Amino acid sequence: MVVLAASILSKSGKVLVSRQFVEMTRIRIEGLLAAFPKLLGTGKQHTYFETENVRYVYQPIEALYLVLVTNKQSNILEDLETLRLLSKLVPEYSVSLDEEGIGKTAFELIFAFDEVICLGHKENVTVAQVKQYCEMESHEEKLHKLVLQSKINETKDVMKRKASEIEKSKIDKNRGDKGGFMSMGSGRIETSLSEISIPSSGSGFGSGSGFGGLINEVDSFPTKSKGRQPSSATAPPKGSGMQLGKSQKTNQFLESLKAEGELIVEDAKPKAGQAKAATALLTDPITLTAEEKLNVTLKRDGGMSNFDVQGTLSLQILNQEDGLIQVQIETGGNPGILFKTHPNMNKELFSNENILGLKDPNRPFPTGPAGDAAGVGLLKWRMQSADESMVPLSINCWPSVSGNETYVSIEYEASAMFDLQNVVISIPLPALREAPSIRQIDGEWRFDSRNSILEWSIVLIDNSNRSGSMEFVVPPADSSVFFPISVRFTATSTYSDLKVVNIIPLRGGAPPKFSQRTNLVTENYQVM
Repeated sequence: MVVLAASILSKSGKVLVSRQFVEMTRIRIEGLLAAFPKLLGTGKQHTYFETENVRYVYQPIEALYLVLVTNKQSNILEDLETLRLLSKLVPEYSVSLDEEGIGKTAFELIFAFDEVICLGHKENVTVAQVKQYCEMESHEEKLHKLVLQSKINETKDVMKRKASEIEKSKIDKNRGDKGGFMSMGSGRIETSLSEISIPSSGSGFGSGSGFGGLINEVDSFPTKSKGRQPSSATAPPKGSGMQLGKSQKTNQFLESLKAEGELIVEDAKPKAGQAKAATALLTDPITLTAEEKLNVTLKRDGGMSNFDVQGTLSLQILNQEDGLIQVQIETGGNPGILFKTHPNMNKELFSNENILGLKDPNRPFPTGPAGDAAGVGLLKWRMQSADESMVPLSINCWPSVSGNETYVSIEYEASAMFDLQNVVISIPLPALREAPSIRQIDGEWRFDSRNSILEWSIVLIDNSNRSGSMEFVVPPADSSVFFPISVRFTATSTYSDLKVVNIIPLRGGAPPKFSQRTNLVTENYQVM
């Protein structure tokens, strides 16, 4: 039961691609392929015929024939399955199904055929796996590149923060020489506090105005900024023996949780490097954040019952002198998105010129401390749709019971609109003592034994892996056990495609530097 050769021939009998899998002479292969058009005939309903020594299994593909030459003892069902898989691979690699298109991708097709058939026998692979093997794609390499880029970005943020600290120290030193400040810390903090609290009490920027928790920021601001160290940080440890005993018990408890499959964070206290990274998030004088939250409910049998996108544009200003500004934006022009400005914004200015500014141009925007990314809400928008093509990621789950086992095949298909990051698909399982048997997976998996949930994670979904699948086996269970499936991911693009074009200073002069952050996150994404 051996496949001797796989070939693609034109209707006229011209051999375009041919790959032999067993030891045969070239003359023998050419003779078998030359005999195929003569033996083909017309009006036949089946797609195979036999000679004295071999069997031809073929399939028409537009103006071509895909032909397998096997021995007569070969299993015809296996041959047809192999032929079907090869027929799916041909359009994946060839742009056009004609002689010219096949000729341009001949080597790619030969390499793909080699992944399907080895020494005349079919390999247990799928189309996605063949493409992955031929491209030599590695998720570990992608993860390494993401970690490397993250370190580079973190280093740049640290450099910006250091430069900002040096610049501020020079300004504080000059002010101190003039006698304006007796202390570098408390005097500046109290001044900025009074400037922030005035608008909140008298001009409509209070807690009811929707400017994202400004009062809470003011209340906590002085205690966070005066530089006091908690007494526990400087005092010597008391009861070291007791602490050691507690530490050992805690470690034993954590180890038992790890054995059950729980994900444990070893140190809950932020480290010094993490604290510096948190304060380095906002280094530019002005930062605008456009964030969209996605709420989607998909049906397990296909279709969509809910699709809702809610977006916000928030403004973060570090220095009080940069508060007198206006923000000019551009949107993607989607008519299905409804924008709504904050009550303190000039609605006519936004409607006519796409500029976000306060009703009173003499009032500055509130400022906030560095490292606080809450910001001030300027604009909200919402989009609802019944068009399934708007869904960025669709999930298809097929549980089937066979004997004493349940085979679950689940696949994802991502839209080309977004590149999705940190994708986690959570599938509920029946109560299990041990992890399910994973037969095939595109990505990584983790079993949460406490909650009986299988988490399928993909670091990045882009043009190289818009679709993927996983198959696992569990004991017999009803199909409803595996629902609802929850999904979470992030993306750096949004549906509104909102962009900040310019920052307009109302006092004149050069526009201040600003940075824009765009983020799409899932708030509630389920397959019911």
